[in-house]
Amino acid sequence: MNKKHQKWALILGGSSGLGLATAKKLSQSGYDILIVHRDRKSDLEDIETHFEEITSNGVQLQSFNVDATNPEKRTEVVEEIKELLGASGKIKVLVHSIAKGSLKPMHSETAETLNHQDFQITLNAMALSLYDWTRALVDSHLFSKDVRIISFTSEGNAKAWPGYAAVSAAKTTLEALTRSIALEFAPMGIKANCIQAGATETKAFLMIPGHEALKKSALRRNPSGRLTTPEDVANAVFLLCQEEAKWITGTVIKVDGGESLR
Repeated sequence: MNKKHQKWALILGGSSGLGLATAKKLSQSGYDILIVHRDRKSDLEDIETHFEEITSNGVQLQSFNVDATNPEKRTEVVEEIKELLGASGKIKVLVHSIAKGSLKPMHSETAETLNHQDFQITLNAMALSLYDWTRALVDSHLFSKDVRIISFTSEGNAKAWPGYAAVSAAKTTLEALTRSIALEFAPMGIKANCIQAGATETKAFLMIPGHEALKKSALRRNPSGRLTTPEDVANAVFLLCQEEAKWITGTVIKVDGGESLR
């Protein structure tokens, strides 16, 4: 295959939820896919079924089952990607969909509460890793001249939910980093945006304390009468990757069917 005509998308956390839906959507439009994920062996058979669906679109898929937040593993994966893509292969899309954080309460008479390390782990995984990967790919000259960087935030960026404090802090940090990446890397052709998805029943959502109440609230508030789906979000990612979206950068775009309107 002629690498000069390839379009590569790197998805961090692409084995489930929003990341997997995005991988499937981009593969349908001809993107070759790189996925970094961290999953147990017991889950790999089901994941491989999804990966086969991606390659059935006639594209290449290379997955790395490693911790994307580990600096040594990140260096190893970047080197492997350089070898795979060759001198002319470049990454056009970077999607950050890492969901690894603490969902402990700040105060409780019975449960373990958040500590400083919990915040550090959550911020590193769900926010700072976006910059770490961006920096590593820039330094390795793996980005194309027109790059789209997209990450996922939530309504918890501004609303306080019990047990969500560490993730909320990470989401607001992620948004701040996105704005700064959009500003400081603009001369390189990088565009960076966050998508604020509505309540979506992913594995990560089901781990949030009180997620059933959040689901009921979302359904009650959403004028479209349903929850957001991973495919809704993937469609928005696809739109941001189009030539016509190249002037959109440094923003938080709501993809929620109007859920956040009330």
